[in-house]
Amino acid sequence: MRRMHDDEIDIDEDLVRRLLASHAPAYDGLPLHRFASTGSSNALFRLGDDLLVRIPRQPGGTSTIEKERRWLPYVAPVVPVDVPEILVVGEPAAGYSEKWSIVRFLDGSVPTLPQDDEPPRHDLARDLAAVVNALRDLEVPPDALADPALHWYRGDPLAHLDEDMRRLLDECREIGGLHLDVDAAERGWDDALGLPGAHAVGDVRWYHGDLLAENLLARDGRLAAVLDFGALSVGSPAVDLAGAWELLDPAARITFREAVAVDDDEWRLARGWSLALAIMALPYYWRSMPERCVNRLAQARAILDDLA
Repeated sequence: MRRMHDDEIDIDEDLVRRLLASHAPAYDGLPLHRFASTGSSNALFRLGDDLLVRIPRQPGGTSTIEKERRWLPYVAPVVPVDVPEILVVGEPAAGYSEKWSIVRFLDGSVPTLPQDDEPPRHDLARDLAAVVNALRDLEVPPDALADPALHWYRGDPLAHLDEDMRRLLDECREIGGLHLDVDAAERGWDDALGLPGAHAVGDVRWYHGDLLAENLLARDGRLAAVLDFGALSVGSPAVDLAGAWELLDPAARITFREAVAVDDDEWRLARGWSLALAIMALPYYWRSMPERCVNRLAQARAILDDLA
């Protein structure tokens, strides 16, 4: 398995079989194979025809598994597309230190980058906006506000990232073959930091935290599912608009903005978040996840086109 992180845990089919035998024996006899699509947080294995095993790649991954178990049942009923149904949360075993989960497999394809010769993605834009609006409108109960697992940097003021972003922009300048105007990206970052919303959190809302292509499934041009709620949190929800610059062509981006009904300052703040997510991925995943970097480069270039 390709390693994404310096502290990555070794995970293979034999380990997954031993975990199933220890904590989910009812599923142990089903066919098992590594799933071709995988993320940076979890190793994924197909189990039979209808199930997926998710195994955290790094120490501390238990926290996101537990967060999903605790809060996905509260959030899922309002999300207007499919979300993972957690069937089993397994305990550490067989020398593996984290909790893990079995969920129902969801059909669909990860959305590709928009192409110049395709029609505008207005349907996808409206579907994505419906997810964002549903999360924003969901009540944040007191126990969610008090849960430390639901407070993450992506719901904090954008300006908290400034020091890290300056370093990451410098690291991007050292990447050979990047083909990105990093100086223009830094000017875009400065533009975002000039917004009042970059320095304070307004209304605290639910947000998914990672509504980018690799966490979505589409069918026939429509959004079919949202995956991986490990980043689910409460705070400023602007980051959930970030995918507009990855997933949507300029015309569909206008449709999305109108559907989420944000003002100019919040739209520019969301663009700053999108730029941050794009830039932070490039130095870290340039060699380990080149397919992610293709998307992040396209995202960054769409933002720079928007700013030109």
